[in-house]
Amino acid sequence: MPRETYIPCLMDLFQQHGYDGATLARISAATGLGKASLYHYFPGGKEEMAVAVFEYLEGWMSDHILPALRGEGDGLTRLQRMCTQFNTLYEGGHRPCLLAIVLMGSARGLFHDRIRQVFQTWLAAIAEVLVEMGLPADLAQQRSEDAAISIQGSLVLALALDDPSPFQRVLQELPAELCRPADAS
Repeated sequence: MPRETYIPCLMDLFQQHGYDGATLARISAATGLGKASLYHYFPGGKEEMAVAVFEYLEGWMSDHILPALRGEGDGLTRLQRMCTQFNTLYEGGHRPCLLAIVLMGSARGLFHDRIRQVFQTWLAAIAEVLVEMGLPADLAQQRSEDAAISIQGSLVLALALDDPSPFQRVLQELPAELCRPADAS
């Protein structure tokens, strides 16, 4: 099997257990690969596995989130598409954010710059939509950050409560909230 076959399983493990908790024993059990096979596919060990997962996630963002924001339609429509994509990624509020989990463990130093770049690219794409809609650049940047806070915070709350409704509510209300006129702040 190609190495890419194991990436979704690895992503799931890192989401469930974080970088530190995704031990080689857990990875081996979940993938069905022995340690020798794991090192065959990922000679750099767990760090290389995490890099492969980040590359997958970055590709997913490039293939789904950025086109949603930069595609056709008015700003509200594009922001709604973004929220639909996040709903898919986080399985309706039932899956944690891998980026947030990794930032809390010992891998923070290994992947912080990469995670920062993912967030900066995402926030800039949201801000571009808002500037196109006539918001001043500084307010557009602030609202893009508020969007990340709302999505990530509601996801944490949904997982903590075992209730996806806070996440669903944010995804429903966020596009209109982001698009409100500057004088309505």
